[in-house]
Amino acid sequence: MNRCQLKLSRTLRMAFTDSSLSEKEEPFIWRATKIALVVALYWFISISMVFLNNYLLDNKDLDAPVFITFFQCVVSVGLCWIMNFLSKLFPGFVDFPSLKFDFRVSREILPLSVVFIGMITFNNLCLKYLGVAFYTIGRSLSTVFNVVLSYVVLKQTTSLYAVLCCAVILGGFWLGVDQESIAGSLSWTGVIFGVLASLCVSLNAIYTKKVMPVVDGNIWKLSYYNNLNASVLFIPLFIILGELKSLSAFNRLTHLDFWGMMILGGVFGFAIGYVTGLQIKFTSPLTHNVSGTAKACAQTVLAVIFSASSKTFLWWTSNMMVLGGSFAYTWVKGLEMKKVEVAPETQNTSSQKSKEDSVV
Repeated sequence: MNRCQLKLSRTLRMAFTDSSLSEKEEPFIWRATKIALVVALYWFISISMVFLNNYLLDNKDLDAPVFITFFQCVVSVGLCWIMNFLSKLFPGFVDFPSLKFDFRVSREILPLSVVFIGMITFNNLCLKYLGVAFYTIGRSLSTVFNVVLSYVVLKQTTSLYAVLCCAVILGGFWLGVDQESIAGSLSWTGVIFGVLASLCVSLNAIYTKKVMPVVDGNIWKLSYYNNLNASVLFIPLFIILGELKSLSAFNRLTHLDFWGMMILGGVFGFAIGYVTGLQIKFTSPLTHNVSGTAKACAQTVLAVIFSASSKTFLWWTSNMMVLGGSFAYTWVKGLEMKKVEVAPETQNTSSQKSKEDSVV
């Protein structure tokens, strides 16, 4: 009985904190099973979140996308406090930073929070107007914006192979827009929101790196302050946009099932941050990006099946171009990072050999 309890305890600790065993000490089957479960969890949370948000935003009786996004931020703040409480109650099982509001930190993170608001708002609006099937193409330009902004803001150049991958993504984007237009189901409003969402995703990555030292490099503290700032900034926004009127006229406002779905949407939004970190921890950043690309493909197929719609060969080709270009870009950047890591080691080896030769 005691041995079973120890095994369960050890497994839980590895799920919420750093693993106590090195990969070499673990059996291959156990390690492979853990990775498969973590990847499956990431896919489930991510795909469920997209479909759930689409369900909430596609409600014909409630036109309040900003309020829905605001509520999800409030839920995330609440979950941060719950996790903070649980980490104090079960310090051996739940690893979460201590939260104490600091106005200075909140103020320094404010520029990121503005970009964060744009990212999640435009993301939801893109989903609202384009639907899940075209969602992958609609906001596929984040990789392209990453390259452009890296050069404009950070003065970092990109290799020719990476630029060619971006060209494939752009080609897939325009082909997808063309095919949706021919089918008569294209929403230019949704496309514009998708492009803006892609831009904000890229800006969010840049600003995140910039403000990380403010929260001691802790992603959960950053999530807490980001969602807290966003919750405050969203209030005047949905009031100005007249969404209070839409809320007051909504006939299911007092229904528990509606608020249950709203809370669930916030829980999935919070959980995606955790499972993303978990997938990177158990695999690698490169594998995480590959998994994300494969997940987007599965998500598109599921959306087409659920909507019982028929798509042309060129429509599917546009999706494959976007996903293939994204996968190739991830692969190229991974190879480039490996070369950068190997170069200093080679240099150090050569330097050491020169010293040895001089001694001889």
